[in-house]
Amino acid sequence: MLDTVAVFLSITAVLAFLNRRYVGLPPAIGVMSIALALSLLNMALSAIGFEALHTFETSLVESIDFSELLMQGMLSLLLFAGALHVDLSQLRAYRWQVASLAVVGTTISTVFVGFALWGLLLLTDLALPLSYCLVFGALISPTDPIAVMGILKSAGAPASIELVISGESLFNDGVSVVLFSLILAMIISGDAPSVLGASQLLVEEAGGGALVGAVLGYVTYQMLKSIDSYQEEVLITLAAVLGGYALAIHLHVSGPLAMVVMGLIVGNQGRSYAMSEETEKNLDMFWELIDEILNAVLFVLIGLEVVLIRFSSALAITGLAVIVLTLLARLLTVGAPVAALGKRFRLPAGSWSVMTWGGLRGGISVALALSLPPGYARDVVVSLTYMVVVFSILVQGMSIGTLVKRVMPCKK
Repeated sequence: MLDTVAVFLSITAVLAFLNRRYVGLPPAIGVMSIALALSLLNMALSAIGFEALHTFETSLVESIDFSELLMQGMLSLLLFAGALHVDLSQLRAYRWQVASLAVVGTTISTVFVGFALWGLLLLTDLALPLSYCLVFGALISPTDPIAVMGILKSAGAPASIELVISGESLFNDGVSVVLFSLILAMIISGDAPSVLGASQLLVEEAGGGALVGAVLGYVTYQMLKSIDSYQEEVLITLAAVLGGYALAIHLHVSGPLAMVVMGLIVGNQGRSYAMSEETEKNLDMFWELIDEILNAVLFVLIGLEVVLIRFSSALAITGLAVIVLTLLARLLTVGAPVAALGKRFRLPAGSWSVMTWGGLRGGISVALALSLPPGYARDVVVSLTYMVVVFSILVQGMSIGTLVKRVMPCKK
């Protein structure tokens, strides 16, 4: 295990250096682009007989359980770190916008993508049960702001758009995991849950996760408030995140939502009343480093995972159609409401296009797809997910800055 961790960290460090020194792309996009290019080069060399590097990469990637690594390890740290820097007083001003996009938008997107994909696949040789199409809808609907937030800032996007996108993504991760778990439980059991049963499970998972996060956040806040030593306070937050996520899993409630709520409490209440200036500075530095390092590793893993994907011409063509489908779902569930209710959303003109194109898919979608039971349906879902995520990060991620400057030219 130590050897594997050392190899992946070394690869990430080298790719991060190459990106910073020679390529110059945003960190997440840069390391993933280089990792993906090297993986495709290895596959091409393997096809003409040079198999050594391809074999090494395949065995290396297969030694990592990507789904378990992200869902049971990295996700708790990433979500807490993201929520820690969200200003709750500003987020509260956009609370109904964020809530409607994260809960209603994600749910509608799941249903729309699921049924549309089911109908699309009936026209191909890749037909899947409706339940797996809905699973795909649930895992592809959450957005990942990691790659796009830095671009939005450098492009001069209004703070209101940054706030709504980051707030939406923090909560729709949790909502999508709950929906995914609900549909997957239906697949495994073979029984379709009643509307009442599904609603009850949704409330228990989401509400229970929020409650656990609130309790843990309050306890952590009280501990931070009672001492003034940044070494211990950083340790307390790290233990609260890892221990709290494990507790949420054992209680069968939403760990992602628990981490978001706890991060908001510690980052706002704790920052205002429980931290000295020195503690705040060191705590922020620690979690920013954790966030940057884990994000780099995550996107390198996504780039390297391509060697495990089984592609075919039919799957590639279907993948292109699914990319369009997911963009259409984002337009209908986010872009259209923002455009129609622009004044009520209190966002600048042109925000609908930035919100639509800036809804990047990321590692959580790949991790959820890889957690499905082995079989033909899983292989199709994983391949479609991978194509959507790669397009999202490389194409949307690298062009969102240009879009911001075009639709909001007065921003600097």
